[in-house]
Amino acid sequence: MIVKSITAGQGMFQSIAYINQAPVRAEKIAAKIAVLIPLFFILMSITWMAGARGAAARPLRIAYLSNSVTMAPLWMAQDSGAIAAEGLDIEILRMTASVAVPALIAHEIDAVEMSAAPVLTASLRGRDLVFVAGLLNTMIWNFYARPEIPNAEALRGKVIGTDRPATPIAYGTLVALKRVGLTPKDVKLFAVGSSTYVIAALHAGQVMAGVASPPASFQLERMGFRQLTSLLEVPYQNVGIVIQRSRFDELKDRLLPLLRALRIGIDRYNSDKNFTIKVISKYNKETDPVALDKSYEFYRRAGFKRELMVSETGVQGILDFLGETIPEAKKAKLEQFFDDRLVKQVDAGR
Repeated sequence: MIVKSITAGQGMFQSIAYINQAPVRAEKIAAKIAVLIPLFFILMSITWMAGARGAAARPLRIAYLSNSVTMAPLWMAQDSGAIAAEGLDIEILRMTASVAVPALIAHEIDAVEMSAAPVLTASLRGRDLVFVAGLLNTMIWNFYARPEIPNAEALRGKVIGTDRPATPIAYGTLVALKRVGLTPKDVKLFAVGSSTYVIAALHAGQVMAGVASPPASFQLERMGFRQLTSLLEVPYQNVGIVIQRSRFDELKDRLLPLLRALRIGIDRYNSDKNFTIKVISKYNKETDPVALDKSYEFYRRAGFKRELMVSETGVQGILDFLGETIPEAKKAKLEQFFDDRLVKQVDAGR
């Protein structure tokens, strides 16, 4: 019995000893965790900082959307050396609007040189796109009819080429009709597509009139197409620099020198015709000296804005137009679509 008791007692003591080891092990585990947790956060911080440095090290990616001379401010800022003089590492890309806007939202690019209609449309549908500068604040279209159309009145009941609703061409077409005394009900609007398709349809006789801009407008005039009105003086937020509002603070230190360079590029456009024509030819591949000269003079007259301000009148006009198809446009405020803080800093010399 005693032996058994002792044996039992030993087992009991062993059990007690085993149980008593649990706090010891828990303490060791807790000590290890106490060491590992700070290490985890240190590693996370290092990873985050490395990612941040990688993002900062990436060039500022800015896209332009066509070979139209409307994009010349960016071309001039680059080729005049103004961007390099600002010490800005930049990557310039050519994209279509249908690609550029999703790329901007996905942070694949940082900024886009583009006009207002698609920007406002995306913003009204919940995307936080915003202008940080305006570069051209007028329409650039003329309204042309086929040679057999003697005047605007002769367009009643005829087919007019346009683009789908809420697009720049659709807006320009409606403005043109109003300026010649017609309404959409007076004609048959046919959405053939972008400006390229409208011009092709004009040549083919599929439509009797449509809007066109240089250099296509020069070709239409040479072929006898009749200019019914010019929209050059109509306020419109044409191209500007667009970013995501949510990335403003992240990008502002690189956008500021970009805006300074754009201003220098615009000044060079206006003061050095020969150099500018070479730059235009490089980007739009035009080789006809007459077309290049006409394009240069047209956009010099249109007037790139060294003030870099967005046209509030132009934005409001587009909002009124979009209100016909996007209900949110009727309640929108102008300040939703532009942020002029960086322009004010450029003006202040900072």
